[in-house]
Amino acid sequence: MTDTISSQKIMDTLRENLAAISVTVDRQEASVVTEVGDGIAHVSGLKTAMAGELLQFTSSSTGRDVYGLAQNLDRDEVGAVLFGDVEDIKEGDECRTTGRVMDIPAGRAMLGRVVNPLGQPIDGLGPVNATHRRPIEFKAPGIMERQPVCEPVQTGLLAIDAMVPIGRGQRELIIGDRKTGKTAIAIDAIVNQRETDMVCIYVAIGQKASTVAAIRESLARHGVLEKTVIVAATAADSAPMQYIAPMAGAALGEYFMYNDAEGNPADEKHPGGHVLVVYDDLSKQAVAYRQMSLTLHRPPGREAYPGDIFYLHSRLLERACKLSDANGAGSLTALPIIETQEGDVSAYIPTNVISITDGQIYLQSNLFFQGQRPAVDVGISVSRVGGDAQVKAMKQVAGTLRLDLASYREKQAFSQFGSDLDATTQYQLNHGAHMMEMLKQQRYSALDVRDQIISIFAAKEDFLDDIDLNHVNLFRDGLAKHMAERHPALRSALVKGKLSDEQQDRLKMHIAHFKEQFLDENPNKKRAEDVEAAAEETVDHSGSTTLAQE
Repeated sequence: MTDTISSQKIMDTLRENLAAISVTVDRQEASVVTEVGDGIAHVSGLKTAMAGELLQFTSSSTGRDVYGLAQNLDRDEVGAVLFGDVEDIKEGDECRTTGRVMDIPAGRAMLGRVVNPLGQPIDGLGPVNATHRRPIEFKAPGIMERQPVCEPVQTGLLAIDAMVPIGRGQRELIIGDRKTGKTAIAIDAIVNQRETDMVCIYVAIGQKASTVAAIRESLARHGVLEKTVIVAATAADSAPMQYIAPMAGAALGEYFMYNDAEGNPADEKHPGGHVLVVYDDLSKQAVAYRQMSLTLHRPPGREAYPGDIFYLHSRLLERACKLSDANGAGSLTALPIIETQEGDVSAYIPTNVISITDGQIYLQSNLFFQGQRPAVDVGISVSRVGGDAQVKAMKQVAGTLRLDLASYREKQAFSQFGSDLDATTQYQLNHGAHMMEMLKQQRYSALDVRDQIISIFAAKEDFLDDIDLNHVNLFRDGLAKHMAERHPALRSALVKGKLSDEQQDRLKMHIAHFKEQFLDENPNKKRAEDVEAAAEETVDHSGSTTLAQE
């Protein structure tokens, strides 16, 4: 007896087999490279390529893949910038679209590592097991997804925390000539986050590899490398690598801001992290972008920079924000660095970034060479967040500090032309000189905000005015140690609100007591000469004037 196969059974079997087949259609458009040079490739065709899309180039000589970023979308060709081994790509090599924008690996495994802008480790410590990927270009949160900046980022630098405060989610520009201490301020700010919950990202653009290695060693020595990611596009790297470096750093920072400690998306129940990103420096990124754009035959504008250079930096810096509570209340604080030429802040790139950021810390060469470190010019430096980024007691005691220093600068310049100075002017010169001396800090000698409040309070109440100028820093540091050891309760209470009258009286008493001990151990020697030298003029008792000898 033979089995008969009905047509219905055949149809049912075919349907079952067809249903079990899983087919995905991979739509890739392929073309060839028509021209390549200076890290730029021109590809014919690619009608479906998107702006900012990742392109895959295959070398005909080595067989290896090199990736590029679509930039110019012309009618008959696409202009792309190449990353990686650009020498492998030759005219006639194949290029394919990938259908995805450029992204980099991200995650907590990146902490403590030095990576290039593609997220690949360059510190010789093996591969990075990243758990996520983030696009290098990402739309900044809208107004409704943010909240006002309200928490301070303590740099440990008295001149900044008192007069140019930085808040979590703020964009504060550090600007000045070459070799005025811009990177030093940024590194000190990172080192001061050792005991906080902030993750730090340092983006080095166009610097020597030895400089990046030295910075890594400094961060490791001060115990903050394990919570820091260094993104390095050195001077030896191509212009496209230097161009994407800041955006790669922002993408890494956004991972921590948009996710909680376990990697879950941040919301009200899963608080996002807090990140400090340093872009060192955007002047070199602008030069790299100019080189790229000119090679892509884009029309040059002012100072030969492309017309969209402002948009490039604004897209980058708008990603720094303080998120609303509904989005996890995370924050990304940006410290972009800009290098000026001979103090010219009216150049194209400096004016662009000044207008994008929420304030600037301006470093002056003259102050630096006079020994004022950090060389912050309080006249042009400003924070548009202001007191909202300070603890209440700091806001209370530092309120008149900027005015006092401005008055001192004015009197200092005026006193050079006067033959006799009245008692009020002499007091202001003496008081201002001691204030300026108090603001001096060595590298990696951060002051806790409580010690800053005590120091400014002591200066404001004239406790420093009759101490030798060269003893002011010694007095400030000794006072901080004395208060921490002898009066820790009062010191700790300073950050809980405004100073009460009772707290002020107790502070005055303790400072006066410490001052007696200090003057016994460090008696004044040449206070009058030091003050007169600081004012750049010696005034004798008879009213005659002589030029101060340095």
